[in-house]
Amino acid sequence: MRGDALVGESYRRHPYYAIRSEVADRVLAGDKLALLAINAVRPAPTQPGLCTIGYEGRSLECYLNRLIQDGVTHLCDVRRNAFSRKYGFSKGTLSKACEGVGIRYEHTSQLGIASEERRELHAQADYDALFAAYKRENLPRQSEALAQIYTWVKAGARVALTCFEALPQQCHRHCVAEALAQQYGTEMQAVNL
Repeated sequence: MRGDALVGESYRRHPYYAIRSEVADRVLAGDKLALLAINAVRPAPTQPGLCTIGYEGRSLECYLNRLIQDGVTHLCDVRRNAFSRKYGFSKGTLSKACEGVGIRYEHTSQLGIASEERRELHAQADYDALFAAYKRENLPRQSEALAQIYTWVKAGARVALTCFEALPQQCHRHCVAEALAQQYGTEMQAVNL
């Protein structure tokens, strides 16, 4: 097989891979069952809103699929330095991967925490002290960045705040989410993916 025949067969065998396809109707013309199978696995549309996600312990494919399944349209990277030793999670690669699945990527470095402040975090109390200082010293100066995130949501986006840590209580993204909810109300309550 080649060309459309190969693509059509791939979509028949693996309908999930066609959920954002621009050619499925054409390559599967006349195959109503295959088109129904694609619609059955397509994630339901979600409401605009806010969520958070960490990439610790996830592959790039698993991470992107979780974003797709939740209906995320904007990924807001809140790391100070969007660099990772883990494949796929540095700014350039992550941005291209998001673009490839129809998710807008934005790096909002001003919401990050400097790496030297994140050293020596051994217990939850260490994280809590770091986040208290972050809320007191950094977040009050970030009204423009917070307003931008709110603007995306008000315009109909489902925004995911992302950083490394799997657990939101060990990541500053929960502080950003809480600040958004405090400033803009319950419509900005975040869900962790």
